Amino acid sequence: MSSTAPAIQVINLRKIYSVPEREAGLKAAVRSLVRRKIREVKAVDTITVDVAPGEVVGFLGPNGAGKTTTLKMLAGLLYPTGGEVRVLGHVPSRREKTFLRQITLVMGQRNQLVWDIPALDSFELNRAVYGIPEADFRRTRDEFIELLEMKELVNKPVRNLSLGERMKVEIAAALLHRPQVLFLDEPTIGLDVTMQKRIRTFVGEYNRRYGATVLLTSHYMADVVALCKRVIVIHHGRILFDGDLSALVETFSAHKTIAITLDDNSVDLSAYGEVAAREADRIILRVPKADTSRVTARLLADLSVTDLTVEDPPIEDVIERVFAQEKPA
Repeated sequence: MSSTAPAIQVINLRKIYSVPEREAGLKAAVRSLVRRKIREVKAVDTITVDVAPGEVVGFLGPNGAGKTTTLKMLAGLLYPTGGEVRVLGHVPSRREKTFLRQITLVMGQRNQLVWDIPALDSFELNRAVYGIPEADFRRTRDEFIELLEMKELVNKPVRNLSLGERMKVEIAAALLHRPQVLFLDEPTIGLDVTMQKRIRTFVGEYNRRYGATVLLTSHYMADVVALCKRVIVIHHGRILFDGDLSALVETFSAHKTIAITLDDNSVDLSAYGEVAAREADRIILRVPKADTSRVTARLLADLSVTDLTVEDPPIEDVIERVFAQEKPA
């Protein structure tokens, strides 16, 4: 972490919801009128984290882990129950204009554009809302249209666009004021593989061109691997891991995979490790990480090997293993 002040600073952040509870039935309903039972739900439980200017950080966790709640507090949409938050030196919950001009929150499949008019007209509306100078607006708008290949889309009513096309124009609209901090909550959810790649390429290019800080949640690990060197894993409102993606794999991966192609792929390899899959021309073995070198040497010595590669397990498997662990000391 550089000596520069963090773009995002979170200290012991908490968000607790009070949820009323009652049993089913009329009698329970009447009783709840005079004695309501309340249960506290810790959506975010004393998390502390700094994000440096220009960092792209993956914010990972299962549904209900507290990711979206955290992003909403960072964007000023929710007031924390406790702790301190600063984004670009501002307290988000104050919703100061100078703060709002420097951040954006994009939530996958949540519409901000006007449904019945072309995206270009909504872009103009955003220009007016943010007071973007005309020359700057046109330059940024045209740059985004080129980067996202949406020249043929922006003149169509938003309702006529496919989900992927709509997501492109939504992201462009959200970044027209060139925010310095991006909170991206599942920006590629529901999109096909080609459109996912287009969106994450654009986010990466925006980060490089403008030095923006990005906090990204996604269930598509390809987004995380492509964009994020650092990941924060959250579960039950608490941070389980914060560090380099490579360190996450190294810390929580107990196995490696060996992909092997043989002259005779019908050979039984169960003596060398767990046969995880058999594909058209190769076999995938899972072996304990400590045994990888020994098993690889045995395979090369014992068999007629055409090709062999050793890889870390899929990041999805590693993340699942993190969830299964207690919080590291």
